[in-house]
Amino acid sequence: MPRVLRILNRFNLGGPTYNAAYLTKYLSTDFETLLVGGANDPTEKNSEFIVNNLGISPIKIPEMQRAISPLKDYQALQKLKKLIKEFKPDIVHTHASKAGALGRRAAIACKVPVIVHTFHGHVFDSYFSEWKASFYKRLERGLAAKSSGIIAISDIQKEDLSVKYKICPPEKVRVIPLGFDLSKFREDTDSKRFEFRQKYQISDDEIAIGIVGRLVPIKNHKMFLEAFNILKSKSNRKLRAFIIGDGECKEEIQEKSRELGLDFVNGVETFKKAPVTFTSWLTDMDEVNAGMDIIALTSLNEGTPVSLIEAQASGKPIVSTNVGGIENVVMPGKTALLSCKNKPDEFADRLLELTDNDVLRKDFSNNGWEFVKNKFHYTRLVKDMEEYYYELLSNTKSKYFKSADISEDSTNYCNPCMNKFKY
Repeated sequence: MPRVLRILNRFNLGGPTYNAAYLTKYLSTDFETLLVGGANDPTEKNSEFIVNNLGISPIKIPEMQRAISPLKDYQALQKLKKLIKEFKPDIVHTHASKAGALGRRAAIACKVPVIVHTFHGHVFDSYFSEWKASFYKRLERGLAAKSSGIIAISDIQKEDLSVKYKICPPEKVRVIPLGFDLSKFREDTDSKRFEFRQKYQISDDEIAIGIVGRLVPIKNHKMFLEAFNILKSKSNRKLRAFIIGDGECKEEIQEKSRELGLDFVNGVETFKKAPVTFTSWLTDMDEVNAGMDIIALTSLNEGTPVSLIEAQASGKPIVSTNVGGIENVVMPGKTALLSCKNKPDEFADRLLELTDNDVLRKDFSNNGWEFVKNKFHYTRLVKDMEEYYYELLSNTKSKYFKSADISEDSTNYCNPCMNKFKY
């Protein structure tokens, strides 16, 4: 039975947590999996409920944090090495940047047979200054050279990694899209829509446009407000905007709303009508999507945005910037209209096409579920990952292939036995 040590940056709301959780829970019993995660950033929505609801009790390494800290990063690295020596994994699989840097360094030092890293996005564009981005590219090239395999979550991301940024050769990259349990987005949609719209006082003749995500610079919410303001001047429809999420830029975004003359309310305590509502974090995204009419995304860079997959599962049309792996996540012209980044006028025009055309919105809604129901289901993710693991193991001298001798205490560490390891 091959052992998999799965290392995740932190348990924040988004694709990496879902991906790691479903792989930990649903990987076949041929594998034994231990899930490890870092500390949450206080500006982000804690998503430990995702793993807890699946009956997973992950190990937490509090020193593994989002921010760069030489001391804490060193402490986290030492704890990961200790864990690897105790657990003796055949595979170390890291998810996202900080876990990838520390987890792979630890795995390399401990001579783990198979080392895999999933890029859930990358920080080579729009995140940092040119010199800092260059540093991270050099770091990732070195780690990729010593990794057994690299996973991209879209074809476009694979091209970025292998061609655009030259992190590793294309033959070393396997494309395995994310997977989710999307069934709840198809259940009781009428009642969920009624309850959500009643709570936020959204009339039947109002079109609700939602943007979901952390309130951070890379998500570019200011451009969303600029586009929404332009849209209001062009459309004859009644429009409401909902900013769903929270983060370090909340005050800046609210100030932008003031500058544009867009009245807004705090949707956590006040549910009265206003052009813009800040809801903070909402957990039940199936209810949110049921209440919306259009889902927007204005990011400067993206990997595989969960909000757009969930939107299509809910039958909601999309307007998004065409960045990162977006074209692999939606069907341009069939489930989504795409715009260049930092082009509020163009983005507003794409929104206008949907707000003022009821037939087009309905057509896009009908196409979404058929597109995502198999491509982004967690059963496909698990199947693809198992096949890749076996392929990589077959190219090594892993102890798994030399002996089937498994000790009696090799029970499933992803559940109660995880407390065997304390950090």
